[in-house]
Amino acid sequence: MAGRMALLRDGATLLGTDTGEGPAVVFQHGLGGGEAQVAQTFPTGFRRITLECRGHGGSSLGEGRPFSFEMFAYDVLAAADRARLDRFVAGGVSMGAGIALRLACRHPERITGLILVRPAWTFSPAPQNMQPIAEVAELILVHGPEKARAIFARSETAARLNCEAPDNLASLLGYFDRPDAKAFARVLANIAADGPGVAERDAAALDVPALVIGNEIDAVHPLSTAYALAAAIPNSTFAEVTPKARDSAKHFAELHEQISLFLHSHSKARSLIPS
Repeated sequence: MAGRMALLRDGATLLGTDTGEGPAVVFQHGLGGGEAQVAQTFPTGFRRITLECRGHGGSSLGEGRPFSFEMFAYDVLAAADRARLDRFVAGGVSMGAGIALRLACRHPERITGLILVRPAWTFSPAPQNMQPIAEVAELILVHGPEKARAIFARSETAARLNCEAPDNLASLLGYFDRPDAKAFARVLANIAADGPGVAERDAAALDVPALVIGNEIDAVHPLSTAYALAAAIPNSTFAEVTPKARDSAKHFAELHEQISLFLHSHSKARSLIPS
């Protein structure tokens, strides 16, 4: 990452930047993630900015409530304005994919392409796959992180995920260990109950190339969600990668390859458009 600069908005969010070639990309992290997660997910060598959403990374929670996709998307658009990006590829992982989808549907004049990595939402708020996160949030808010962790570790949800999606379980347990766990639980609860706020007809109206990436062994980011979005977006490419729970190094290498191929193709296609 080449540098950071404060974005003067409620929450004192930070703007991460990376220099490179090709189309400008605004790529967002998942729920509880930040710049470090994006740096692991996104290939180097491209022009990228990442906004650490309120309560994430080095950003404060700010004063606005409730936390929502609308709030985070508004902040991301402000970050793009701050970076003087009139048009850009919108992308993200998990929650970041939902933010990108909202931007593409609500601000189509600004978006030239779409990258959705391990999406967790389609077109309805509070999908069933968000229930484990909602459960964690409620336990922390009611019992505090230490007691809540012990309760969750003995729960049916934890037992199921330990068998079906151990990587998800590890991520959920990490929420209890955050130094700001009690405060961040409100972010978890609000976002788990929310959604991108777009309809299937909005996705069907998109007129930009899109890349949708999913994988198996992931209960929070079902492969069926990635399939559904790829089917709904007209000019989309679907890619299935190795699950992180099976081979983490291979997972990220395949993500980098798919995103790089998409961005190189996107850059070449735009260069052929007459000015």
